Amino acid sequence: MADSPPKLTWRDTEDIAAALQKQYPGADPLSLSFPKLHRMILSLENFGGQPNDSTEGILEEIQMLWHEG
Repeated sequence: MADSPPKLTWRDTEDIAAALQKQYPGADPLSLSFPKLHRMILSLENFGGQPNDSTEGILEEIQMLWHEG
């Protein structure tokens, strides 16, 4: 049985941004509120971080990486 890939955590900001870009190709990350962005990240199939471990700074970093992606 093959090992499943490791789950993303809040520290994996670049990988989260890439996953969001892939899952939501038409979305404008700059138009999203942080609560909406937070929910989108939690819904990613390969995300395993704890919901309460995020910060506004982490969400902002993900948002900008996604925008620049």
